[in-house]
Amino acid sequence: MHAFVRRFAASFLVAMFAAGAAHAQATRTWVSGVGDDANPCSRTAPCKTFAGAISKTAAKGVINALDPAGYGAVTITKSITIEADGVVASILTSGTNGVVVNAAPTDVVTLRGLKFVDASGSGSASGVRFLGGGTLIVENGEIDNFRGSGISVAPSTNPVSVVVRDTLVRGCGDAVAGGAGIAIQPGGNASVNATLERVQLVANNADGLLVSGASAVAVRDSVASENGGNGFSAYEEVQPVSLVLDGVLAAHNVASGVFAYGAGSTVRLSGSTTTGNAIGVKPAKGGRVLSFGNNRNSGNTSDGAPSSTLPLQ
Repeated sequence: MHAFVRRFAASFLVAMFAAGAAHAQATRTWVSGVGDDANPCSRTAPCKTFAGAISKTAAKGVINALDPAGYGAVTITKSITIEADGVVASILTSGTNGVVVNAAPTDVVTLRGLKFVDASGSGSASGVRFLGGGTLIVENGEIDNFRGSGISVAPSTNPVSVVVRDTLVRGCGDAVAGGAGIAIQPGGNASVNATLERVQLVANNADGLLVSGASAVAVRDSVASENGGNGFSAYEEVQPVSLVLDGVLAAHNVASGVFAYGAGSTVRLSGSTTTGNAIGVKPAKGGRVLSFGNNRNSGNTSDGAPSSTLPLQ
């Protein structure tokens, strides 16, 4: 009888501990430049870093930045929203990734209103590195000076979705580390569906947008300019790559404004302008650039030409 009581008491304590641990995770937490990661991350007792807050935030919860500060790098393995509303919430690193997302196939991660900066300008780190999950959403962001990519989408097992809106990416990627302002490069059995709206890929990215692997990407009302390589590029010889460019500007890029390389690559171009590039539109090695006939391609060193023209429907 005494043994039974002891077992019951032990089980009760374990259950209470588990309940307490679950209760400790809040659906909404806060960080502040004057916070402390020993705090519970409440509004009145905020944490100091995103890494400190994420362990105290429940899955599908929200981490809010209260004031302008640098909140450090973080790895995300669950559905979460990290957002800054009306303040400058920075992730300042030195040769390391800003945010790494490696979550479950059903998880949704949203990064809103954040500024990412690599102070070192060296190595091969990325501002946001998406290795696995269901959906990644980046909104109202600014990403500077990462030698890998501003945003690197590189899953290896499951299909993922990506949405990037109202985001500026500059000075990311280089000839050694590769990458681009935004690089979408799934491997293995993975695939990517991505939508980019009002995105600026400017000022010395390697390529503005680089797409390869099994990817379907649509870009609308966006700019790729002053980059060291191509503005918008699809590069694939085997997997089917679809890149749709609607209402984009590709200007003053060192290589091509729009580039499709390899038999697996198809770019569809509508209502867009290419000017000031070394080559305006360049299909190469079996790649196809299909124009809807309503584009402006002039003022480049060599304008080039699309593979064919499609009827407007």
